[in-house]
Amino acid sequence: MQIAIVGLGKMGGNMVRRLLRGGHDVVVADRNASIVDTLSKEGATGAASLADLVAKLSAPRAVWVMVPAGDPTESIIQQLSELLSPDDIVVDGGNSNYKDSVRRSNELAARKIRFLDAGTSGGIWGLEVGYCLMVGGDRSAYDHLLPALTTLAPKEGLDYFGPAGAGHYVKMVHNGVEYAMMQAYAEGFELLKECEYAFDLRKVTHVWNHGSVIRSWLCELAEEMFVADPELDHLEAYVPDSGEGRWTVDEGVRLGVSVPTIALSVFARFASRKENAFGLRVLAALRNQFGGHAVKKA
Repeated sequence: MQIAIVGLGKMGGNMVRRLLRGGHDVVVADRNASIVDTLSKEGATGAASLADLVAKLSAPRAVWVMVPAGDPTESIIQQLSELLSPDDIVVDGGNSNYKDSVRRSNELAARKIRFLDAGTSGGIWGLEVGYCLMVGGDRSAYDHLLPALTTLAPKEGLDYFGPAGAGHYVKMVHNGVEYAMMQAYAEGFELLKECEYAFDLRKVTHVWNHGSVIRSWLCELAEEMFVADPELDHLEAYVPDSGEGRWTVDEGVRLGVSVPTIALSVFARFASRKENAFGLRVLAALRNQFGGHAVKKA
């Protein structure tokens, strides 16, 4: 089938390649003309602008937006709303807030344009193993795009979850769980690193990945990571977040659901970004004030 993808970064470009391998007709656009040219040479149809992209599609047109959440996604979808026609389809495959997806669906519906929010997981490995897809929005649009969605996803890694926002809600919670899982691994490996035993973390992860109850894809990636760089010397202890963990904690507050592990994993990321954090200096100073405990001068 024919589908367009706007945004050809780490995931978007490989999604195009997976669709091409599946025999689909893919029209592509990106601010970076060189990646458009590269994918055109691999079989995609390049477009110089959103208007050019829409002109190269047959009705009902389907455009998958794969750009960063927030203003970039908002801008692209707003432009598409003025270029597309009734019955066309817009898919937001980024990590948008589910509330934005509900709003965008309603705005597009006013123009009779169908909308899907597709939570997309798979990262840089998706080209080979497929992308787990959690989809919400217009059911008729989902059914129409099912051939392309099936190509993108691994077996049983795709489903429809309900009206607009449902797909991104499932992906939001997915990412909150991911935060907590990664934090647990990080804390465990730090204990192994700091204790009196000279553990080879490559061996630990290798054993854990065979029959252990905590084996997982993340643990497999950790094994590969320790093989490549046992001390992780090339990294700084700075961990960004893209928002989904915060939103998951917000939902816990809204619904009165206790999510302490996810919340602490988000806060750990905040702490990672502050060298000589003020709050920790306050802590040291208070210990000194009430108990005369030693402090380390800057």
